[in-house]
Amino acid sequence: MRCLQKGLVIWLTGLSGSGKTTISNIVKDLIKKDGIRVEILDGDWFRQNIDPEAGFTKEERKKHLIRVANVAKLLARNGIVTICSFVSPYEDIRNEIKNIIREEAKFFLIYTKCEIEECIKRDPKGLYKKALKGEIKNFTGIDDPYEEPKEYDLLLDTVRNSVEYNVEKLYSFIKEKINEIEKA
Repeated sequence: MRCLQKGLVIWLTGLSGSGKTTISNIVKDLIKKDGIRVEILDGDWFRQNIDPEAGFTKEERKKHLIRVANVAKLLARNGIVTICSFVSPYEDIRNEIKNIIREEAKFFLIYTKCEIEECIKRDPKGLYKKALKGEIKNFTGIDDPYEEPKEYDLLLDTVRNSVEYNVEKLYSFIKEKINEIEKA
């Protein structure tokens, strides 16, 4: 496995159940097959292993996501393709994340678009069911807003397009960015 001269951060944002983790894991395997170092920072894993006290208010999310951004920046500046899969629901915090990472690495925001109704139908972790019953507070899309990105580098519509299509779209995008880095 080789590291790039300079890594990059691919930041997937979208509602819970929009497909961020599914797409990220498949793309990670494809990049690994290309012999390139790649890591995934996923919301569930990061909260469980790195930031277990992280809460869900806007201020707590901000602190949490700033930690994630700094870890992603560290990985990327060491030549690792870093895929981050986080709801990251607020536009101002996403902009702050972008600024932190761009100090030392390339940053690309990927919007995994999926309507709330579809996310509720999918509900892979049963979280929407709990949030709708009032068992979970500050749940994005139910009693806390998700601010759709005003600007993004790539849109993955996970309602209108298949997982395979979105994987290929993201993988091709990342390969293009890797090629640009290697030619620089």
